[in-house]
Amino acid sequence: MARVFAYCRVSTTDQIAENQLREIAAAGFAVEPQRVVTETVSGSVPAMQRKGFSRLVDRLEAGDVLVVTKLDRLGRNALDVRATVDALANQGVRVHCLALGGADLTSPAGKMTMAVISAVAEFERDLIVERTQAGLERVRAQGKALGRKRALSAADEAKVMERRKTGESLGCIAKAFNVSRSAIQRVERRSA
Repeated sequence: MARVFAYCRVSTTDQIAENQLREIAAAGFAVEPQRVVTETVSGSVPAMQRKGFSRLVDRLEAGDVLVVTKLDRLGRNALDVRATVDALANQGVRVHCLALGGADLTSPAGKMTMAVISAVAEFERDLIVERTQAGLERVRAQGKALGRKRALSAADEAKVMERRKTGESLGCIAKAFNVSRSAIQRVERRSA
């Protein structure tokens, strides 16, 4: 008989995993207490880099079942979730997600679901890049400068270069203008 494990993740110490455990039990999964892994970690941390999850993976064997309430318990990045599910499938571990109707994500239907989710995530990422590029082009077309605001005005940069030509050190000039040494070095690179 397959062993059933539950992975419950919360993002902050204010939250508890009790609701996730109840949802798993209500779905008919009997998980022994020693096979429940709960941890408090951001979903943006890749699953395999989480201490609790990686210890859980070390305990899993072929034929075991891992139950999560939602895909975002495994991670917020669809590509990371897919890589995690694929790694578990390669170990012979089935992954069930209650929010997807209890579907086994390692089954053919589950793989299709994961493919659709990954495609949607990739599409959204492409749209974000496209919108960002369009916004940057619009700003450039308006003649606005992009990037971080310069630490020194054009007049101050000219003064800096005059002082450097006299051999004054980076540190002294930086202190005089109340900026970092690297700000003075950037002025030098731009004027070269």
